[in-house]
Amino acid sequence: MSHFPELPRAFERPRTGAVDILVVAGEHSGDQHAAEVVRALLRDNPSLRIAAFGGPELRAAGAQLLLDMTRFSAVGLVEVLSAYPFYRRLFRRMTEWTLAWRPRLVLLVDYPGMNLRLAEALRSAGLSRKGGGGTTVLQYVSPQIWAWKPRRRFAMARCLDGVGAIFPFEPGCYADTGLPARFVGHPFARSGHVAPVVHDPSGPVLLLPGSRPKPVRRIFPSLLEGFARHRAADPSRRAVVLHTGGEVHAELYRICAEAGDLAKGIDLRPVSEGVVAASAALVSSGTMSLTVALAGIPGAVVYRAHPLTWFLGRRLISGRVSHLGMANLLLRREAWPELLQLECSASRLARRLGECLSDPAAARQAAADALELRALLSAQPGSSPAEWVREHLAP
Repeated sequence: MSHFPELPRAFERPRTGAVDILVVAGEHSGDQHAAEVVRALLRDNPSLRIAAFGGPELRAAGAQLLLDMTRFSAVGLVEVLSAYPFYRRLFRRMTEWTLAWRPRLVLLVDYPGMNLRLAEALRSAGLSRKGGGGTTVLQYVSPQIWAWKPRRRFAMARCLDGVGAIFPFEPGCYADTGLPARFVGHPFARSGHVAPVVHDPSGPVLLLPGSRPKPVRRIFPSLLEGFARHRAADPSRRAVVLHTGGEVHAELYRICAEAGDLAKGIDLRPVSEGVVAASAALVSSGTMSLTVALAGIPGAVVYRAHPLTWFLGRRLISGRVSHLGMANLLLRREAWPELLQLECSASRLARRLGECLSDPAAARQAAADALELRALLSAQPGSSPAEWVREHLAP
C-alpha cells in the first residue's frame, strides 16, 4: 500500500477553532470544481472559515486542506479492494473530525460512492439537519441517476438538504422525492473556464480513447487504424492523443509501437502541456466528449466494451437515455455521430474524419451546436454554485 499516503494521527484543528464550510472532494475533477466555488465564496466573504478533504486546487483557493484526497483517487478496483482497511479507517477519521468540529455546512462534491455514505453517517450521528442537528449537507454535482441506480434519489432525499445539478434536466429527476435540486450551471460553461482543446481547421486530429487503461486497450487500436486509413490519402495529416500519464501513457505507447507504420503521424501528449487546437476529433464517450462539443470541434463519439458488458449495460439504461454522448443527450439529437461497438470500425472512423475535414458545413454545424450547448449549460442569474451554497449558509 505504498501508493497511499500515511494518515496523520489527527487531522488539523480548524485554524480559527470553528468551521463554516467543510468541502469533501475525492477526485481531481471535484477538487477543481470545488476550488471555483471556494474562490467565489471567499471573494464575497473573506472571513468564511473553510476546511477541506480535497486536493491542491482547494488549498490554492484558500481552504485549509486537511488531507490531499486526490493522491489516492485514481486507483483500480483491485487496489481499492486490497486497501479496504485503509479506506475504512479514512472514512471513520473523516466522520469523527466532522462530528468533532460541527461545520455549519458540508459541501460534498461529486464522488457519490463515498460522499453519500458520509452524508448518511452524519444523519445517523444526529449532526445533519436530516438527523435532527444543525449542519446543512449539500451535494454538488448530481450522480447520474437518470442513467444508473435511479432509486438512489430516495436515499439522497433522506440524508441531504439539497443538490446542485450541473445539467439542466437533472432537477426534474428529484421531483418525486421532496429533495430540493437546482441547476447551478456546468463548470465547463462558466466564464473564465479554459478548455484543453479549441477548434482550428488547420490543426491536427484529436484521438481521445479515454482516461483508463481498459477502455484505451479496446478503443485506441480502432482509432489508430481509422486515422491511418484517412492519412493514406493525406500523408501530411497529424493526430494528437491527449493522456493523463502513468499507466494510460504506457498503454498508448505500447499500442503505437505494436502498430508500427500505422502509427505514423500520431503524437502522444500530456493534457498538462496546454491547450491543443484541433480540426476534428474521435472521442470516447465521457467528459471529454462534452469538452470537444463545447469547443465546436466536429467529429464522432466512439465506444467499445466487452460484448457482455455492452449487453448488460444497454439493458440497464434501456428506456432512460437515448444517446451515449452527453452533448447529444442535451441537444436531444445525434449532433455528434455515435460509432459504438461494431460501428467503431476503422472504415467508419476514416469516413467520418473525411467528412469533418473536407466539408466546411461540418465545422459550421459543430460551431452552432457548441453555442446551443453553452446556452443550455450556463447558470441562470442568481443560481451559480457559490450563490446556491451562500443561500444555505444564511441564518
